[in-house]
Amino acid sequence: MKLISVNIGQPTAVQIGQRTAVTGICKHPVPGRVRVTAQGLDGDHVLDRKHHGGPDQAVYIYTREDYDHWAEALGAALEPGTFGENLLIGGLESAGVQVGERLRVGSVLLEVTAPRIPCGTLGARMADAGFVKRFARARRPGFYTRVLAGGDLGRGDEVTRTPAPAEAPTIAELFDLWYEDTPSRATLERYLNSPLAVRLRRNLEELLADARSS
Repeated sequence: MKLISVNIGQPTAVQIGQRTAVTGICKHPVPGRVRVTAQGLDGDHVLDRKHHGGPDQAVYIYTREDYDHWAEALGAALEPGTFGENLLIGGLESAGVQVGERLRVGSVLLEVTAPRIPCGTLGARMADAGFVKRFARARRPGFYTRVLAGGDLGRGDEVTRTPAPAEAPTIAELFDLWYEDTPSRATLERYLNSPLAVRLRRNLEELLADARSS
């Protein structure tokens, strides 16, 4: 696997329905090596801190294989950073990645924590309010990671992958769970054994509490 692109976002105004929002989703490739800390990539801007960013969602990753799907579906190649990813990696598909997997990129060590859940900002980025549902149906969400060891990385770096325990949920399973009405108690308990992002963990704990009380 290789790192194809490193992408940084600057504050950009987008139209979401009837309102204008300033977002960091519009990311573009940068040359050279980029420093990565527990908070993410130097120079990258995350504006909606309630739903994005933070130590458990510090780096968002998408894959070349997922981009290939969208190029075919949309009839046009897309530039790196289109989906707001910090890193574009070639050699895997996001759906099959498991929470707890670790990726070594350059001198940076990352741990997978959660799928990306699409919102209206993605629709605005794609100039298509219906794209959020289309993205959900495709089940190619990409994934967030926390930074276990900071350092620097750059285009062309090798990416090595350390597997998670076999019982750890995949990104696709967690993504599907978001849209499921009544997830089972056993499923939620199993998923909570993995090193989930704090926001996702909180959501699953609430679902589990509801399942136990019903």
